[in-house]
Amino acid sequence: MDNAMQPEDTPELRALYKGFEDSHLNPLWTQTGDLMPVHPKSRAVPHVWKWSDLLPLAERSGDLVPVGRGGERRAIGLANPGLGGKAYVSPTLWCAIQYLCPGENAPEHRHSQNAFRFVVEGEGVWTVVNGDPVRMSRGDLLLTPGWNFHGHHNVATEPMAWIDGLDIPFSQQMDVGFFEFGAERVTDNATPNYSQGERLWCHPGLRPLSQLQDTVSSPIGAYRWEHTDNALTQQLLLEDEGNPATVALGHAAIRYTNPTTGGDVMPTIRCEFHRLRAGTETAARQEVGSSVFQVFEGSGSVVLNGEVKKLEKGDLFVVPSWVSWSLQAETQFDLFRFSDAPIMERLHFMRTQVAGA
Repeated sequence: MDNAMQPEDTPELRALYKGFEDSHLNPLWTQTGDLMPVHPKSRAVPHVWKWSDLLPLAERSGDLVPVGRGGERRAIGLANPGLGGKAYVSPTLWCAIQYLCPGENAPEHRHSQNAFRFVVEGEGVWTVVNGDPVRMSRGDLLLTPGWNFHGHHNVATEPMAWIDGLDIPFSQQMDVGFFEFGAERVTDNATPNYSQGERLWCHPGLRPLSQLQDTVSSPIGAYRWEHTDNALTQQLLLEDEGNPATVALGHAAIRYTNPTTGGDVMPTIRCEFHRLRAGTETAARQEVGSSVFQVFEGSGSVVLNGEVKKLEKGDLFVVPSWVSWSLQAETQFDLFRFSDAPIMERLHFMRTQVAGA
């Protein structure tokens, strides 16, 4: 706040402020700039985590840290440098690299927080969600909505790493979290190619008459890479043919949706996938809320508040609220994105500004 608008510093004023402090009060006029900024000023900062740094640390954790009750998961949270050491990638989102060695079995549990997994490489792990075994493979998005029991087991001869995304910071700040232990080992050791949820729901444009109730989160346990890849490929082919199919020239993108509502896959997290042709540059944009991206394939750069950061396969970066960002593709550039957009939109806080628009 402008110092010219502050009251004169007098012994009487200091006594008043001491009375406020003793009574657990805090006057608005001394903190307006923090409580009501001209635009969002997140304590979180834009940051890039290199996959080449993350994976060796996860591998070493696999040598030293067991999986089981107590530790529960070998998940290493990305701690935003602006958030005081908390394992929060942003004020609303959690992102971690999880690592499971051959033969390991992560016990089942459930929690209020919504979660997903995205696989940048590897296979051989099944996640069991409410008794339904779901194969995890490269390029797949796998959902574990809030209060669903889930555990993982690795039946391969090689370890596997993936990223977890959750709404832990948001749920913690809102005091809505519950947690419950489940079975010591996954409740179904089967390894089907497709889960029950996929067999029931993953038929384009078709809805089972036995499932006409809308659900808060998507009933689909896995969104397979083959479908994501084909959707993006067809958008760019349609663009080549002169049809309006992409979000911008050379920029194909999809949003993963809940087939019962057409909305987001979970109530607090939006998931998308973006593909840029080689040489494509996106317009700089600012958005309320935070996003995390992981490079799935290719190389390029992200420009965060004017600073260019080079990116390659596996790298992750966070875009806090109202930070300017844009993408530059050297090769074909594939990126997975998740954000807190459903929260911002439902509460009517969402605002977007695009350079040149």
